[in-house]
Order: sequence, then structure tokens, then C-alpha cells
Amino acid sequence: MNMRTIRRLGPQKVRTRLTLTYAALFLAAGTALLALTYGLLAASLPTQPPSSLTIRSQVLENMHQACKRTGVGFKGPVPRNPTECKQALTAYYDGSAAAFQAQRQQALSDLLRSALVGLGVVTVASAGLGWFMSGRMLRPVRVITETARRASEQHLGERLALTGPHDELRELADTFDEMLERLDAAFASQRRFVADASHELRTPLTVMRTAIEVTLAKPTRTPEQLEVMTAKVARSAAQAEELIEALLTLAASEQAPASPELVDLATAAEDAAESAAARARELDLRVDTDLAAAPVFGNRLLLERMVGNLVDNAVRHNIRGGWILIRTGTGDQQARFDVANSGPVIPKELVPTLFEPFRRMEERTGVRDGTGLGLAIVRSIGTAHGADVEAHSLPAGGLRILVTLPIAGDGQGPGPG
Repeated sequence: MNMRTIRRLGPQKVRTRLTLTYAALFLAAGTALLALTYGLLAASLPTQPPSSLTIRSQVLENMHQACKRTGVGFKGPVPRNPTECKQALTAYYDGSAAAFQAQRQQALSDLLRSALVGLGVVTVASAGLGWFMSGRMLRPVRVITETARRASEQHLGERLALTGPHDELRELADTFDEMLERLDAAFASQRRFVADASHELRTPLTVMRTAIEVTLAKPTRTPEQLEVMTAKVARSAAQAEELIEALLTLAASEQAPASPELVDLATAAEDAAESAAARARELDLRVDTDLAAAPVFGNRLLLERMVGNLVDNAVRHNIRGGWILIRTGTGDQQARFDVANSGPVIPKELVPTLFEPFRRMEERTGVRDGTGLGLAIVRSIGTAHGADVEAHSLPAGGLRILVTLPIAGDGQGPGPG
């Protein structure tokens, strides 16, 4: 019979195992204590009457003399022969010694019997007390188990809020509460993301369907009308494709890079500035760059997408005739990418919400542009690469975003958090 079979045949409940463990430990300790007490008592009790051989001989001689003179201590005829008297006295002494031995053995046997009965009773009592105490000690575990069973997407708002000493069970309950809080926030964010994604995807599809239905409803359709309808459908399809690509990028960026490589943020920033140059000229934006080497390890496509999104965000949410400042560099064992731009005034309390999916500032700029996922992708890519992303609103209007990543040194690997 192997150990797995023994475990399967044994008690499965922790409370039962703890109770049996308590009882077994108490029984072992009680048995050891009983054996020690019995041994000490047996060693301390004399095995013969308290007299030496010399004393015994003197006592026998004195009794022998008294026996001859008076016959005291005997029943029946008094022996007059000295030899018979001495034999009788010796037999008397030997009988006393045997009685002493029997009394000693009886005392030890009574002690052992009483101790064994008491040990059994106290062991059963300790098992009952162990059952009670283990139940009290495992009560927080039962509460955690019941809460975990009730926890689901609809009941993640429950918290244990365990009170009492700051022991291991309290630490476990606090950790469980923190886990529930993170799960609750994650599920809420997921539901909001799904709802926003469904809404955002519905918009271009609705535009396409409306353009097609309006055009087909006309009895006579001119080529110009068909071209207008085709252009609307093409723009909506491109918008839907851009949104789907952004959603896929957001999902892929939430994982740490599988095969990191050396990437220079300065090169990525230069490429992003060149890609946004045409749009910047349309808005008459002044673009200033200060690009120093900023080597990091990570996924090249994701890091370039992060830099491109930040530059594109600075161009999209700007004002005509405004400015953009892009800087890269290193310091304190970190690589930095810093982009600032002019634009509408953004309240400080709204800055953290800009990194949530589908959050835009079109109500302030009056322009609805982009998918609303640019900064959400930036934060997700940064988290996967162990980066720290900070955003600050500028007093005169606009936004500054600073991304710091672990710098890539000689032989240094990636440092995703």
C-alpha cells in the first residue's frame, strides 16, 4: 500500500486531522511522562526491608535470645531448641520480606492501572477540546471558503473584512479581499470595454448600412451618388479596420514580450515624427525634437507602436498653429521618452481617465478623431515592458506624457514588470 492510498483512506477534513494530531501528540507525551514517573517511582521504592545483613544477624541473635527466655512472638509451642528458634526467626523475616515485595509490586500495579485509565480519559477529553479549538481556529478558513463559493461575476463586491490578531489567517483573508477587489475592477473594466467596443464598432457599420440603404432606395441612381456612397463605405470600413487592429494590439500588448530585442527609442521617435509630419503641416504645428540615444529591451513592434501612438496623440489633440516637443535620453539607469504638446486645457482630475479605452477629449476640441484606444495601448505596452507612464496637464493647455523604461546595458536582458 503506497502513501497515496494511505492518504486517500485517511481522514480528508483538516479539522479531523488536527484533532487526531492533537490527541496523538497528547497520548505520546502522556505515555512518555507515565513511563518516566513509573521508572522513577520503581527505582525509589526499596526492594527489601530496610536492613543490612549485619543488622539482620544482630536482630536475629537478639530475637533468638528473647525466644529462649520468653518465647515472645510465637504462636503455639515455644521452640526451645536454639536451632529451631533461629530457623523460625529466619522464616519470619523472609516472610516479612516477601510481604514487602508483594506490597511494593501491588503499589506499582495500582499506580500503573490508575495512570493508564486517567491517561485514556484525558486523551479523549483532549481530543474533544482539540476538535473545539480546531473549529474555532479554522472558522476564518470556512468564511473564506464560503465567500469564494459565492464569489462570481455578480458577487465580487463581497469582502471578508476579517477582524482579530494580525496572524497568518488574517493575512490570508486580507490577501483574498485584495484579490476580490482586483477581480471586481477587472470585470468592471472588461464589461465597460466590451460595451464601448460594441458601440464603437456599431458606428461605422451603421454608417455603411445607412449609406447603402439610402442610395439603393433611390429609384434612379447616378454614378456620382454611387461614388459618394462608395466613399462613405470605404471610410467606415477603414475606421472599423483601424478599430479592430487597435483592439488586437491592445490584447497582444497586455502580455510580456516573448522575444525581446534591443530597441532605440530615439529611432522610433524619429520615425514617428516623420510619419506625422504631413498631418502636422496641415495644422501648422511646430515640431521640435531633442533625440538622444535611449536603448531598451522589448518587442520592437509594440514599442514602436507605443511611441507612434504618443506622437499621433500629440498631433490629433492639438490646436492650429500649436507646437509639439519630443525628447529622448537616459539617466538614473533609465531610458526616457518625453512628448509634450499644446492644446485645450485638460483638468487634472481627468488626466488619469485618458488612459482608459475609448476615452477622448472631443468635447473640448470639437473634433472626434481616432479610435479612443491610443493611450490605452500605450499604458498596456508600458506595463508589459516594466515602464512607468506619467501624464501631466499643462497650465496653458495641452498634455505632457513621460515614459521611463529600464535602460539596456551590456548583457542586460529585458526588465518587464
